[in-house]
Amino acid sequence: MPRQAGVLLPLFSIRSSGDWGIGEIPDLVPWARWCASAGFSAAQVLPVNEASRGQNSPYAALSAFAVDPVYVGVAALEDFELAGGVSALSREDAALLEAVRASATVRWDEVRAVKRRALDLAFRRFEREEWSRRSERARALEAFARQEAAWLDAYALFVAIHDDEQGGRAWTDWPAPLRDREPGALAEARARLSRQILFHTWLQWQAEEQWHAARHAANAAGVELAGDLPFMVATDSADVWARRGDFRLDARVGVPPDAFSATGQDWGLPVYRWDVMEREGFPWLTERGRRMADLYGLYRVDHVVGLYRTYFFPADGSAPAFVPDGEEAQRRNGERVLGILSEGARVIAEDLGTVPDFVRASLEANRTPGYRVLRWERRWHEPGQPFRDPASWPAASVATTGTHDTDALADWYDGMADDERRAFLALPGLEAVRARGATRFDDGVRDAILELVYRSGSDLLLLPFQDAFGMRERVNVPGTVTDENWTYRIPRDLAALHADAGDRERLRALAARSGRAG
Repeated sequence: MPRQAGVLLPLFSIRSSGDWGIGEIPDLVPWARWCASAGFSAAQVLPVNEASRGQNSPYAALSAFAVDPVYVGVAALEDFELAGGVSALSREDAALLEAVRASATVRWDEVRAVKRRALDLAFRRFEREEWSRRSERARALEAFARQEAAWLDAYALFVAIHDDEQGGRAWTDWPAPLRDREPGALAEARARLSRQILFHTWLQWQAEEQWHAARHAANAAGVELAGDLPFMVATDSADVWARRGDFRLDARVGVPPDAFSATGQDWGLPVYRWDVMEREGFPWLTERGRRMADLYGLYRVDHVVGLYRTYFFPADGSAPAFVPDGEEAQRRNGERVLGILSEGARVIAEDLGTVPDFVRASLEANRTPGYRVLRWERRWHEPGQPFRDPASWPAASVATTGTHDTDALADWYDGMADDERRAFLALPGLEAVRARGATRFDDGVRDAILELVYRSGSDLLLLPFQDAFGMRERVNVPGTVTDENWTYRIPRDLAALHADAGDRERLRALAARSGRAG
């Protein structure tokens, strides 16, 4: 495959002059055009799945399929504009909109609240002028609902019950007939909640229409939209409620002990029943793969080792274990699932952390690119723990300076211990930095390090947005729950980025010199 440079920026982090306090699907178009002008031919976002209630993390999903309505571009909705647009908002909502737009970070709860009221306004217009008259747009919504029925029917009913009737209570606390999906109870719920179900279906249709338009425009600019597949959904999700036979609810997913945690990590998520999924032919995972290919041409599979062997904590307190049991079964499971997910799009594997050798060998044999994170690519068992020369990284790998979970390149460099910095600056290509004894990060250090990873042997480079500029803001700090996590917004809007020819040319020249220009 050709050498390629991409940039990672969560959709929620994009800032534009007309946004609603968060990056929106239509913003992907000017963002992709900026990417193309800076030599990037891939624009990666974090998951855009609808988040669990009360969660800002894109990895705690209420649905494996639904796009979070918070990303719908309200101002781009035909129904919103025909309903009066921003001028139809209450004085309080107009003031709130201005406040979230001006915020340095994403104010999730307020953004969701003001957008929900605007979306309600738009839907009332659609219902009155389109749906009731069986218009062409009404028929288009019906066609979308039929096409996506495999996941959309259960999702729209789930959200209507969960949010509109049960006040956000988890499905495990619903009345038994609804909790246990008794057919009569579901039929009654569909009847009494028909308007709410239509609303949630309409929202997903609008998200789909905007996404496909944005993807088409990005592709026309020479940029591929890239995504991220969360390993798991939340227990309180449409998927677990609708397909609970695929999940163990008497155990919780986690990761085993490692250098960062003596007891391992308990993620509190349900556990896949791989045996049931395999017996049924993996229909849910097949549908996930189809859905991801509908949204992206390239995507990252989160926690890929969990597809081979899932570590779980039994709820009864017994010893944690892996499922499937045994290396042969684990390898077969991982390769089968990755094969399903790879059918419609290019897949890359997040293979960081404690990953057994046989998993890496399997990924290599199937030419599924894993990650090469500059700061962790060292010969750990050799004296001085020298860094591996990025030029030696395999072609079937993903080069990067960091992930959404790491601190910025600038902070990593400044925080190095002396022996680590000596080992790092011994890499070919950093002679000038070593010669001037640069112990603090500056533009010269930034440019030398970027040259290093751009010239790596990896066919694909995915560069965090902050590292492309030498910024220090973080997207997330793992193991913490704070108001700052998942709220990062870029400091300049898209118009200002486009106007800054210096940075665009600097990055484009890097791509050209390293054979990665789009």
